[in-house]
Amino acid sequence: MALEEKREKRPPVTPMMIEEEAALRNGSRGLPPGPWAEAAGPRPRTTERHIAVHKRLVLGFAVSILALLAVTMIAVLLSVRFEECGTAADGPPRAGGNGSLSGAAWQPPGAGQPPGRPEEEARGGEAAEEEEEEEEEWQRRRELPPWARPRLPRHLRPLHYNLMLSAFMENFTFSGEVNVQLEVRNASRYIVLHAHRMHIEAVRVAEDKLAGGVRVARTFFYPQTQVFVVVLNRSLEVQRSYNLKIIYNALIENELLGFFRSSYVLHGERR
Repeated sequence: MALEEKREKRPPVTPMMIEEEAALRNGSRGLPPGPWAEAAGPRPRTTERHIAVHKRLVLGFAVSILALLAVTMIAVLLSVRFEECGTAADGPPRAGGNGSLSGAAWQPPGAGQPPGRPEEEARGGEAAEEEEEEEEEWQRRRELPPWARPRLPRHLRPLHYNLMLSAFMENFTFSGEVNVQLEVRNASRYIVLHAHRMHIEAVRVAEDKLAGGVRVARTFFYPQTQVFVVVLNRSLEVQRSYNLKIIYNALIENELLGFFRSSYVLHGERR
């Protein structure tokens, strides 16, 4: 009886003790269940399977980017090729019988003219043949013609410009006359200058009043480089000056190009 009284009395098992024992078994460091236990619990480690999935996603993304770049490059190349084919099919630009042409679009000789003018059609055909011969000559030289180069040729040097303009606001057109004094550095029978969306009425090249003028064989626009080309019957002589006179007319553009128009509103009125 005395031995039985000396035994230690164990405390009764409570629900809190059961929860703590379960927490220890689950590896939550003895914390009671709740947000602290979840934060302190063991986190799952990244497995090799997850790493493989991530690598596949990154690889797929890189492949899609490369495919998009390739498709874009092919589309750009095809569009450039299409424009070149269209230009080759239309043929090189040339002037009509009066040596004038709108720079917006090329028209073959005689286009837009009334029928019954065989002489002008014959001259247009001759000009086309001469131009083809010149292109073949430049191809044999393995050089670009002066009008197809990205910059103007340097065989001529402009010394002075005299420009006169007359604007007509009722229909937004203008007429102009420019006289350019040129110095010849290298002999050539081509005069190339920038021009775009203009109608050329007349072109004259003269050395002086005594020597007379230099005959103009033909003129044409080259829209690819936005230039106007004057082809002479003979080459200009080196270290001499000539006067180039061009009479033209064009539209006063409604966009930021060349001689353009703009407007503003003041007190509710457009001016």
